[in-house]
Parts: sequence; C-alpha cells; structure tokens
Amino acid sequence: MARAKVTLTLTVDNLEELRTRVGARSLSAAVDAAVSAYLARMRHLSAVDQWLAELERAHGPIPPETLDWAVDVVDTWATGRSRQRRRNAA
Repeated sequence: MARAKVTLTLTVDNLEELRTRVGARSLSAAVDAAVSAYLARMRHLSAVDQWLAELERAHGPIPPETLDWAVDVVDTWATGRSRQRRRNAA
C-alpha cells in the first residue's frame, strides 16, 4: 500500500506513552494502526446512523427509550462497559 509522509502534532504525554509502549517498533506503524481502528469505528457508527435514518423513514420516529438502548449497545461495543454499570459505579 502506498504511504505518505505527514507531520503530526501530539500531546507530549501521549507521545511519551506511545514511544514507551511501542519500544523499538515503528512509531509510524503504531499511529497508522490507531488511525485505521478509528476510521473503522467511524465507518461503523456512520452505518448505524444510516440504518436508523432508514428505520425512521420506513416506520416513523424512533422512541427515545429505543435510542437509549441503541446508545448503550454502541457504548458497550466501543468500551466493553454498559452505561448502567457506569451509573452503578458512580
């Protein structure tokens, strides 16, 4: 795959931790992997948004409690923790 050289500005703390974690491995490869994961998440969320819009066109407005449930499903998928568990932990 073609590569392009870019300049990035990162917080010092993030850069230091990333360098510590990747060690002798390529910093560029680690950043590229993180960008790939972020883009995959954004594509997934966009697909969910499109699906919800299709449901609304076909069946009318989605009830708020259903949207809350959907948000919890996406949060769980993204973080591995449900909002309910976070609320109980607070």
